[in-house]
Amino acid sequence: MANKAASKGAASKGTPATVALTQAKVSFDVHAYDHDPGAQSYGTEAAEAMGVPAERVFKTLLADVDGKLVVAVVPVSGQLDLKALANAAGGKKAAMADPAAAERTTGYVLGGISPLGQRKKLPTVVDESALAYETVFCSAGRRGLEIELAPADLVRLTSARTAAIGRD
Repeated sequence: MANKAASKGAASKGTPATVALTQAKVSFDVHAYDHDPGAQSYGTEAAEAMGVPAERVFKTLLADVDGKLVVAVVPVSGQLDLKALANAAGGKKAAMADPAAAERTTGYVLGGISPLGQRKKLPTVVDESALAYETVFCSAGRRGLEIELAPADLVRLTSARTAAIGRD
């Protein structure tokens, strides 16, 4: 996979996510599509627009685990299992984070939150299903823009744990 974004000057013009990947010298591709503001699910919209299975497209969610924000990265084809996330993060109870807190903490808007290049480094858990693929897709930091990268790079750059935190 070529780092197409880097060759087009992503380090100076990209999103914080693409800049982080470029600085880390990680191979990735950026995929843009026309975002429909009326879309019911940003992730499903991305999978359909790019023509890839929804199991390979991952959404980034923020949860409050025992009073601390935690990033969860799960396939758009399913949902986040909050109990499994709490367990994976070493906590007892998890609830979805306040949307305003998620945006403020990450520096991204809802529907465009990337697990990479966040304003504040947070504990991250990536659903273990990502490891079954050569590459996966996640938000590049804005609606209508996805990054394709190796799941091992995603896990390494976010210092993530992997666990079964997604459910159908």
